[in-house]
Amino acid sequence: MPSQLNSAVRVHRQTRLTNTCIFLLGQLATLLDKYTAISLSSIHLTISTQVMTKETTPPPQQSKAPTHEPPSLPASPLAKRTKPDSNNTANSNKMTTGTAPAVTSISQPLPPLLVKKLTESAQAPTRGSAFAAGYDLYSAKETVIPAKGKALVDTGLAIAVPEGTYGRVAPRSGLASKHFIDTGAGVIDADYRGEVKVLLFNFSDVDFTVKVGDRIAQLVLERIYTPDVMVVEELEESVRGAGGFGSTGV
Repeated sequence: MPSQLNSAVRVHRQTRLTNTCIFLLGQLATLLDKYTAISLSSIHLTISTQVMTKETTPPPQQSKAPTHEPPSLPASPLAKRTKPDSNNTANSNKMTTGTAPAVTSISQPLPPLLVKKLTESAQAPTRGSAFAAGYDLYSAKETVIPAKGKALVDTGLAIAVPEGTYGRVAPRSGLASKHFIDTGAGVIDADYRGEVKVLLFNFSDVDFTVKVGDRIAQLVLERIYTPDVMVVEELEESVRGAGGFGSTGV
């Protein structure tokens, strides 16, 4: 009798546990159905809102790009700043706060790079691809770069870079890797109107001849910022401090 009673108790407990599990699974299924319905409603509401916003927003008006027909190179943009301003002079040594200068939007047309040919053999700068950072500069005169020496190569061009930028003369990797020809650093200021020449160094043991029409360097346009110089007694501390060459590792 005791064994039969224990068996009946175990069966009763297992039955209650099974019923409890079934009940909990049913509640969980109900909650999942409610959550799914709420999520679908939220997604539908979001999509409807985006569609209504898109329909009510007017399309942006496209402005016509101005045409540039420069008969010759413009005057230096720096000449515009030579006229003294009494108001700016009085406040030149004071720290002021104001509205940041407007930044040219990508959608607006970029100012052109103005180029004037000085010789018949001169070629306008070109870009090798749509995403090339620099403009290739071409030789306008045959020039020999002596072994272990250097020489200036004419481009036959006068260039006016857009205001707020400068032109950096950079080397071409092909000349360096194949012929050991390196390019001397060059800067074309916005007010420079003379002929652009490229300084080439020959690190090989043989002379190197640059022919007319050869690509000799790259012209990269970079934005510049020229604030007023202010002499102070102390500078703000930094993590690096006065650590010089090699202080941050090799």
